[in-house]
Amino acid sequence: MTTALLRDAFAEQAAICGRMGSPFMERALPLMLDAALSVPTIAAVLFAVGPDRLSPFADAPALRLAGGFHKIALAGGDLCDVYPPNAVSDNALSDALCHAAQSHAADLVGALRVPPQTNEIRRSAVLIAVGHWLTARFGKMLTLSEIGCSAGLNLHWDFYGMTAAGRRFGPLKSPVHLTPDWRGTPPTVCPAYVHAVKGVDLSPPDITSASARDTLLSYLWADQPDRLALTQAGLAIAAQPDTEGTVDQGDALAWLPQRLIHQAPYLHLIYSTIAWRYLSPAAQAEGTDLIERHGATATDAAPLAWFQMEHDGNPDSAALTLRLWPGDITITMGRADFHGRWVDWQAPPP
Repeated sequence: MTTALLRDAFAEQAAICGRMGSPFMERALPLMLDAALSVPTIAAVLFAVGPDRLSPFADAPALRLAGGFHKIALAGGDLCDVYPPNAVSDNALSDALCHAAQSHAADLVGALRVPPQTNEIRRSAVLIAVGHWLTARFGKMLTLSEIGCSAGLNLHWDFYGMTAAGRRFGPLKSPVHLTPDWRGTPPTVCPAYVHAVKGVDLSPPDITSASARDTLLSYLWADQPDRLALTQAGLAIAAQPDTEGTVDQGDALAWLPQRLIHQAPYLHLIYSTIAWRYLSPAAQAEGTDLIERHGATATDAAPLAWFQMEHDGNPDSAALTLRLWPGDITITMGRADFHGRWVDWQAPPP
Protein backbone atom coordinates (compact mmCIF):
# COMPACT_ATOMS: atom_id res chain seq x y z
CA MET A 1 0.00 0.00 0.00
CA THR A 2 1.22 3.51 -0.79
CA THR A 3 0.12 6.96 0.28
CA ALA A 4 -0.69 7.75 -3.35
CA LEU A 5 -3.15 4.85 -3.57
CA LEU A 6 -4.84 5.96 -0.37
CA ARG A 7 -5.14 9.51 -1.65
CA ASP A 8 -6.65 8.27 -4.90
CA ALA A 9 -9.20 6.15 -3.02
CA PHE A 10 -10.20 9.02 -0.73
CA ALA A 11 -10.43 11.38 -3.72
CA GLU A 12 -12.71 8.89 -5.50
CA GLN A 13 -14.98 8.68 -2.47
CA ALA A 14 -14.93 12.47 -2.05
CA ALA A 15 -16.07 12.91 -5.66
CA ILE A 16 -18.91 10.42 -5.13
CA CYS A 17 -20.02 12.28 -2.01
CA GLY A 18 -20.02 15.53 -3.97
CA ARG A 19 -22.21 14.01 -6.69
CA MET A 20 -24.54 12.71 -3.98
CA GLY A 21 -25.09 16.13 -2.48
CA SER A 22 -22.48 16.41 0.27
CA PRO A 23 -20.03 19.25 -0.39
CA PHE A 24 -18.80 18.94 3.18
CA MET A 25 -17.70 15.34 2.69
CA GLU A 26 -16.16 16.18 -0.67
CA ARG A 27 -14.03 18.81 1.04
CA ALA A 28 -13.37 17.00 4.31
CA LEU A 29 -12.32 13.50 3.20
CA PRO A 30 -8.81 14.46 1.98
CA LEU A 31 -8.30 16.41 5.21
CA MET A 32 -9.46 13.40 7.23
CA LEU A 33 -6.87 11.24 5.50
CA ASP A 34 -4.10 13.72 6.29
CA ALA A 35 -5.20 13.78 9.92
CA ALA A 36 -5.28 9.99 10.10
CA LEU A 37 -1.85 9.59 8.51
CA SER A 38 -0.39 11.89 11.17
CA VAL A 39 -1.15 9.26 13.83
CA PRO A 40 0.95 6.08 13.46
CA THR A 41 -1.62 3.68 14.92
CA ILE A 42 -4.33 4.91 12.54
CA ALA A 43 -1.98 5.06 9.57
CA ALA A 44 -0.93 1.45 10.17
CA VAL A 45 -4.53 0.24 9.79
CA LEU A 46 -5.00 2.23 6.58
CA PHE A 47 -1.76 0.94 5.07
CA ALA A 48 -2.83 -2.61 5.89
CA VAL A 49 -5.86 -2.38 3.59
CA GLY A 50 -5.27 -4.34 0.40
CA PRO A 51 -5.06 -2.20 -2.74
CA ASP A 52 -7.99 -4.15 -4.18
CA ARG A 53 -10.11 -3.32 -1.11
CA LEU A 54 -9.77 0.48 -1.16
CA SER A 55 -12.75 1.08 -3.43
CA PRO A 56 -15.98 2.64 -2.13
CA PHE A 57 -17.56 -0.59 -3.39
CA ALA A 58 -15.18 -2.84 -1.42
CA ASP A 59 -13.94 -2.13 2.14
CA ALA A 60 -14.50 1.64 1.77
CA PRO A 61 -11.91 2.81 4.34
CA ALA A 62 -12.77 6.43 3.52
CA LEU A 63 -16.38 5.92 4.67
CA ARG A 64 -15.21 4.03 7.75
CA LEU A 65 -12.86 6.84 8.76
CA ALA A 66 -15.49 9.48 8.03
CA GLY A 67 -17.94 7.61 10.24
CA GLY A 68 -15.42 7.55 13.05
CA PHE A 69 -14.86 11.30 12.88
CA HIS A 70 -18.60 12.00 12.61
CA LYS A 71 -19.32 9.92 15.70
CA ILE A 72 -16.80 12.06 17.60
CA ALA A 73 -18.66 15.16 16.41
CA LEU A 74 -22.05 13.71 17.36
CA ALA A 75 -20.79 13.04 20.89
CA GLY A 76 -20.17 16.75 21.43
CA GLY A 77 -16.96 18.60 22.23
CA ASP A 78 -14.25 17.85 19.68
CA LEU A 79 -15.25 18.71 16.09
CA CYS A 80 -18.67 20.18 16.95
CA ASP A 81 -17.54 23.70 16.14
CA VAL A 82 -16.16 22.77 12.72
CA TYR A 83 -18.88 20.38 11.54
CA PRO A 84 -22.08 21.49 9.79
CA PRO A 85 -24.07 23.59 10.22
CA ASN A 86 -20.94 25.60 11.10
CA ALA A 87 -18.87 26.92 8.19
CA VAL A 88 -15.11 27.11 8.76
CA SER A 89 -11.97 27.35 6.67
CA ASP A 90 -10.05 24.31 5.47
CA ASN A 91 -7.24 25.21 7.86
CA ALA A 92 -9.58 25.30 10.85
CA LEU A 93 -11.20 22.01 9.84
CA SER A 94 -7.81 20.38 9.26
CA ASP A 95 -6.49 21.51 12.64
CA ALA A 96 -9.58 20.19 14.42
CA LEU A 97 -9.42 16.83 12.60
CA CYS A 98 -5.74 16.43 13.48
CA HIS A 99 -6.47 17.18 17.13
CA ALA A 100 -9.37 14.72 17.14
CA ALA A 101 -7.20 12.04 15.52
CA GLN A 102 -4.60 12.45 18.26
CA SER A 103 -7.19 12.48 21.05
CA HIS A 104 -9.41 9.66 19.72
CA ALA A 105 -6.93 7.40 17.94
CA ALA A 106 -8.33 4.22 19.49
CA ASP A 107 -11.88 5.14 18.46
CA LEU A 108 -10.82 5.82 14.88
CA VAL A 109 -8.86 2.57 14.68
CA GLY A 110 -12.00 0.79 15.87
CA ALA A 111 -14.09 2.57 13.23
CA LEU A 112 -11.70 1.47 10.49
CA ARG A 113 -12.18 -2.16 11.48
CA VAL A 114 -15.98 -2.12 11.08
CA PRO A 115 -17.87 -2.06 7.75
CA PRO A 116 -20.23 0.91 7.37
CA GLN A 117 -23.93 0.21 7.86
CA THR A 118 -25.71 3.03 6.11
CA ASN A 119 -29.37 2.05 6.72
CA GLU A 120 -30.36 4.55 4.03
CA ILE A 121 -34.04 4.80 4.78
CA ARG A 122 -34.87 6.58 1.51
CA ARG A 123 -34.25 3.28 -0.31
CA SER A 124 -37.61 2.25 1.09
CA ALA A 125 -39.20 4.35 -1.66
CA VAL A 126 -38.55 1.56 -4.16
CA LEU A 127 -39.68 -1.08 -1.64
CA ILE A 128 -42.98 0.73 -1.17
CA ALA A 129 -43.42 0.86 -4.95
CA VAL A 130 -42.55 -2.83 -5.33
CA GLY A 131 -44.89 -3.82 -2.51
CA HIS A 132 -47.81 -1.98 -4.10
CA TRP A 133 -46.97 -3.38 -7.55
CA LEU A 134 -46.84 -6.96 -6.23
CA THR A 135 -50.09 -6.52 -4.33
CA ALA A 136 -51.81 -5.27 -7.49
CA ARG A 137 -50.47 -8.21 -9.50
CA PHE A 138 -51.09 -11.03 -7.03
CA GLY A 139 -53.70 -9.72 -4.59
CA LYS A 140 -51.94 -11.36 -1.63
CA MET A 141 -50.54 -10.33 1.71
CA LEU A 142 -46.75 -10.29 1.89
CA THR A 143 -44.14 -12.16 3.87
CA LEU A 144 -40.85 -10.23 3.85
CA SER A 145 -37.28 -11.53 4.09
CA GLU A 146 -34.43 -9.01 3.80
CA ILE A 147 -30.80 -10.01 3.24
CA GLY A 148 -28.18 -7.74 4.82
CA CYS A 149 -30.71 -5.63 6.69
CA SER A 150 -28.35 -4.08 9.28
CA ALA A 151 -30.64 -2.44 11.88
CA GLY A 152 -33.71 -3.38 9.85
CA LEU A 153 -34.93 0.12 9.05
CA ASN A 154 -35.83 -0.89 5.51
CA LEU A 155 -37.78 -3.87 6.81
CA HIS A 156 -40.51 -1.51 8.01
CA TRP A 157 -41.32 0.27 4.75
CA ASP A 158 -45.03 -0.42 5.25
CA PHE A 159 -44.90 1.92 8.27
CA TYR A 160 -43.55 4.78 6.12
CA GLY A 161 -45.38 7.39 4.11
CA MET A 162 -44.38 8.49 0.62
CA THR A 163 -45.44 11.02 -1.97
CA ALA A 164 -44.32 10.16 -5.51
CA ALA A 165 -45.56 11.41 -8.88
CA GLY A 166 -48.42 13.16 -7.08
CA ARG A 167 -49.56 9.92 -5.42
CA ARG A 168 -49.70 9.26 -1.70
CA PHE A 169 -48.63 6.00 -0.06
CA GLY A 170 -48.57 4.61 3.45
CA PRO A 171 -49.78 5.90 6.82
CA LEU A 172 -50.79 9.57 6.74
CA LYS A 173 -49.27 10.28 10.16
CA SER A 174 -46.03 8.33 9.82
CA PRO A 175 -42.99 10.19 11.21
CA VAL A 176 -41.12 8.94 8.11
CA HIS A 177 -42.32 10.56 4.91
CA LEU A 178 -40.35 9.99 1.69
CA THR A 179 -40.46 12.39 -1.26
CA PRO A 180 -38.22 10.97 -4.00
CA ASP A 181 -37.82 12.70 -7.34
CA TRP A 182 -39.95 10.24 -9.30
CA ARG A 183 -39.20 9.76 -12.98
CA GLY A 184 -40.58 7.42 -15.61
CA THR A 185 -43.83 5.56 -14.96
CA PRO A 186 -45.94 6.63 -11.96
CA PRO A 187 -45.95 3.98 -9.21
CA THR A 188 -48.95 1.69 -8.83
CA VAL A 189 -51.21 2.47 -5.88
CA CYS A 190 -52.55 -0.72 -4.31
CA PRO A 191 -51.97 -0.78 -0.54
CA ALA A 192 -49.73 -3.62 0.58
CA TYR A 193 -50.37 -5.58 3.76
CA VAL A 194 -47.47 -7.33 5.45
CA HIS A 195 -48.18 -10.62 7.21
CA ALA A 196 -44.72 -11.35 8.64
CA VAL A 197 -41.24 -9.89 8.38
CA LYS A 198 -37.68 -10.99 9.14
CA GLY A 199 -34.22 -9.83 8.14
CA VAL A 200 -30.70 -11.12 8.61
CA ASP A 201 -27.35 -9.42 9.09
CA LEU A 202 -23.91 -10.60 10.13
CA SER A 203 -23.67 -7.83 12.74
CA PRO A 204 -27.04 -6.24 13.41
CA PRO A 205 -26.64 -3.22 15.69
CA ASP A 206 -28.50 -3.17 18.96
CA ILE A 207 -30.72 -0.14 18.45
CA THR A 208 -31.58 -0.06 22.15
CA SER A 209 -27.97 1.08 22.68
CA ALA A 210 -27.33 4.82 22.39
CA SER A 211 -23.80 4.12 21.18
CA ALA A 212 -25.07 1.81 18.44
CA ARG A 213 -27.62 4.40 17.34
CA ASP A 214 -24.90 7.05 17.21
CA THR A 215 -22.75 4.70 15.12
CA LEU A 216 -25.57 4.29 12.61
CA LEU A 217 -26.07 8.05 12.44
CA SER A 218 -22.33 8.58 12.03
CA TYR A 219 -22.35 6.89 8.62
CA LEU A 220 -24.69 9.62 7.35
CA TRP A 221 -23.18 12.89 6.19
CA ALA A 222 -23.21 15.85 8.53
CA ASP A 223 -24.41 18.37 5.94
CA GLN A 224 -27.50 16.29 5.13
CA PRO A 225 -29.77 16.86 8.16
CA ASP A 226 -32.80 15.45 6.32
CA ARG A 227 -31.14 12.02 6.22
CA LEU A 228 -30.29 12.24 9.90
CA ALA A 229 -33.88 13.18 10.78
CA LEU A 230 -35.38 10.37 8.67
CA THR A 231 -33.03 7.81 10.20
CA GLN A 232 -33.84 8.94 13.72
CA ALA A 233 -37.54 8.61 12.92
CA GLY A 234 -36.94 5.15 11.44
CA LEU A 235 -35.05 4.08 14.56
CA ALA A 236 -38.01 5.15 16.68
CA ILE A 237 -40.36 3.02 14.55
CA ALA A 238 -37.99 0.04 14.71
CA ALA A 239 -38.00 0.25 18.50
CA GLN A 240 -41.79 -0.02 18.77
CA PRO A 241 -43.18 -3.26 20.28
CA ASP A 242 -44.83 -4.36 17.01
CA THR A 243 -41.58 -4.07 15.05
CA GLU A 244 -39.10 -5.45 17.59
CA GLY A 245 -37.39 -8.79 17.05
CA THR A 246 -37.47 -8.67 13.27
CA VAL A 247 -33.69 -8.87 12.73
CA ASP A 248 -31.73 -12.11 13.11
CA GLN A 249 -27.96 -12.26 13.54
CA GLY A 250 -26.32 -14.71 11.17
CA ASP A 251 -24.98 -15.60 7.77
CA ALA A 252 -27.48 -15.07 4.96
CA LEU A 253 -26.76 -18.44 3.33
CA ALA A 254 -27.35 -20.32 6.57
CA TRP A 255 -30.48 -18.25 7.24
CA LEU A 256 -32.11 -18.43 3.81
CA PRO A 257 -33.11 -22.12 3.82
CA GLN A 258 -35.21 -21.70 6.96
CA ARG A 259 -37.01 -18.78 5.31
CA LEU A 260 -37.55 -20.56 2.00
CA ILE A 261 -40.81 -22.20 2.91
CA HIS A 262 -43.91 -21.69 0.77
CA GLN A 263 -46.85 -20.62 2.88
CA ALA A 264 -50.21 -20.09 1.21
CA PRO A 265 -51.97 -17.73 0.82
CA TYR A 266 -49.02 -15.33 1.14
CA LEU A 267 -46.54 -13.98 -1.39
CA HIS A 268 -42.98 -14.25 -0.13
CA LEU A 269 -40.80 -11.26 -1.05
CA ILE A 270 -37.04 -11.70 -0.64
CA TYR A 271 -35.05 -8.51 -1.15
CA SER A 272 -31.81 -6.62 -0.65
CA THR A 273 -30.81 -2.98 -1.05
CA ILE A 274 -27.10 -2.46 -1.73
CA ALA A 275 -26.23 -5.57 0.28
CA TRP A 276 -26.05 -8.53 -2.11
CA ARG A 277 -22.90 -7.14 -3.72
CA TYR A 278 -21.02 -7.51 -0.42
CA LEU A 279 -21.36 -11.30 -0.60
CA SER A 280 -18.46 -13.11 -2.24
CA PRO A 281 -18.99 -14.33 -5.81
CA ALA A 282 -19.24 -17.90 -4.50
CA ALA A 283 -21.82 -16.87 -1.89
CA GLN A 284 -23.82 -14.97 -4.50
CA ALA A 285 -23.88 -18.04 -6.71
CA GLU A 286 -24.95 -20.26 -3.82
CA GLY A 287 -27.66 -17.82 -2.76
CA THR A 288 -28.97 -17.50 -6.29
CA ASP A 289 -29.13 -21.27 -6.63
CA LEU A 290 -31.03 -21.57 -3.32
CA ILE A 291 -33.62 -19.00 -4.36
CA GLU A 292 -34.00 -20.39 -7.87
CA ARG A 293 -34.52 -23.94 -6.61
CA HIS A 294 -37.10 -22.68 -4.13
CA GLY A 295 -38.74 -20.61 -6.84
CA ALA A 296 -39.09 -23.67 -9.05
CA THR A 297 -41.49 -25.14 -6.45
CA ALA A 298 -43.57 -21.94 -6.01
CA THR A 299 -47.28 -22.12 -6.78
CA ASP A 300 -50.02 -19.67 -7.68
CA ALA A 301 -51.27 -20.03 -4.10
CA ALA A 302 -47.81 -19.27 -2.65
CA PRO A 303 -45.76 -17.26 -5.16
CA LEU A 304 -42.19 -16.03 -4.67
CA ALA A 305 -40.68 -12.65 -5.58
CA TRP A 306 -37.00 -11.70 -5.40
CA PHE A 307 -36.24 -7.98 -5.65
CA GLN A 308 -32.81 -6.42 -5.76
CA MET A 309 -31.71 -2.79 -5.64
CA GLU A 310 -28.04 -3.37 -6.33
CA HIS A 311 -24.94 -1.85 -7.87
CA ASP A 312 -24.35 -3.19 -11.39
CA GLY A 313 -21.27 -1.21 -12.38
CA ASN A 314 -22.99 2.12 -12.97
CA PRO A 315 -21.23 4.60 -10.64
CA ASP A 316 -24.28 6.80 -10.11
CA SER A 317 -27.27 4.51 -9.60
CA ALA A 318 -28.51 1.04 -8.73
CA ALA A 319 -30.41 -1.42 -10.92
CA LEU A 320 -33.89 -2.45 -9.82
CA THR A 321 -34.61 -6.05 -10.77
CA LEU A 322 -37.54 -8.31 -9.90
CA ARG A 323 -37.82 -12.07 -10.44
CA LEU A 324 -41.14 -13.87 -10.02
CA TRP A 325 -42.16 -17.50 -9.58
CA PRO A 326 -43.93 -19.59 -10.72
CA GLY A 327 -42.63 -19.02 -14.22
CA ASP A 328 -39.20 -17.54 -13.41
CA ILE A 329 -40.05 -14.16 -14.92
CA THR A 330 -37.40 -11.41 -14.77
CA ILE A 331 -38.61 -7.81 -14.90
CA THR A 332 -36.45 -4.69 -15.12
CA MET A 333 -38.13 -2.21 -12.77
CA GLY A 334 -35.84 0.75 -13.51
CA ARG A 335 -33.01 2.44 -11.66
CA ALA A 336 -32.61 4.47 -8.48
CA ASP A 337 -30.11 6.75 -6.84
CA PHE A 338 -28.06 4.82 -4.28
CA HIS A 339 -29.58 6.94 -1.49
CA GLY A 340 -33.09 6.93 -2.92
CA ARG A 341 -33.07 10.63 -3.85
CA TRP A 342 -34.59 9.78 -7.23
CA VAL A 343 -36.25 6.78 -8.83
CA ASP A 344 -36.53 6.13 -12.57
CA TRP A 345 -39.43 3.67 -12.51
CA GLN A 346 -39.82 1.53 -15.63
CA ALA A 347 -42.06 -1.20 -14.25
CA PRO A 348 -44.68 -2.57 -16.65
CA PRO A 349 -48.33 -2.54 -15.60
CA PRO A 350 -48.84 -5.20 -12.93
